[in-house]
Amino acid sequence: MPRQISTFLMFQGKAEEAMRFYTSLFADGEITALFRYGPDQGGVEGTVMQAAFRMAGQNFVCIDSSIDHGFGFTPAITLFIDCTDDAELERLYQALSVDGQVLMPLGEYPFAQRYVWLVDRFGLSWQLALKRVG
Repeated sequence: MPRQISTFLMFQGKAEEAMRFYTSLFADGEITALFRYGPDQGGVEGTVMQAAFRMAGQNFVCIDSSIDHGFGFTPAITLFIDCTDDAELERLYQALSVDGQVLMPLGEYPFAQRYVWLVDRFGLSWQLALKRVG
């Protein structure tokens, strides 16, 4: 059995910036490991060879790919957050939407009191919801 399942995020030169941004959004956010490419290690020196971080109780792993792979993240895989209150949803929406793209606008939906689906400036998809009570 696997010890644990972690979400693996592959960036191209923006892994550290994204990881620091994401961990700043959550009270428990922390970078737990960070290894950078050195000279002659197959990647751009100083970029993230591999890193691990936590946010909202979840573990993530990320890298900066040294290969131009021609693909990015897709909204088919989304980080979904059940927000505790409207203030949390609004704070996360404001931070994550900067230079991003809104896929479903912030509003009321049959399944949520408030909800928004967006892609952040790093290309990662997020769904933020304030669920209906009852």
